[in-house]
Amino acid sequence: MKIRVEITREPLVARGVTGPENGAGAVVEFAGVVRGEEDGHVIAGLDYEAYEPMARSEMERLAGELSAVYPCYSMEVMHRIGHVPAGAASILVRVEAKHRAEAFGMLAEFMNRLKREVPIWKKVAT
Repeated sequence: MKIRVEITREPLVARGVTGPENGAGAVVEFAGVVRGEEDGHVIAGLDYEAYEPMARSEMERLAGELSAVYPCYSMEVMHRIGHVPAGAASILVRVEAKHRAEAFGMLAEFMNRLKREVPIWKKVAT
């Protein structure tokens, strides 16, 4: 499986679904967007910090491990750090697979484990 991970301070822009060149029948894209409220309070956004080398390698490791359970052709992950204003994406994930079950399974499990295992922290910016 082809894996691409990027950590950036720049705004994230989704590519949009393009025709995969690998025969994929499923292309799943997910954008995690910062909500404008936290615990009932209006917020300006979230501030993300990461230990970048470890965060990148952990995301690559997770994708590799999960590909044994959810065989996919490729996974691209872009995670933003620094200040992310409300309404902007903090993470974009794109998964290409032969079938939708593998693509959705890979995406869901990756996001669940990312939150538990990858050294990326956030705090509310008011």
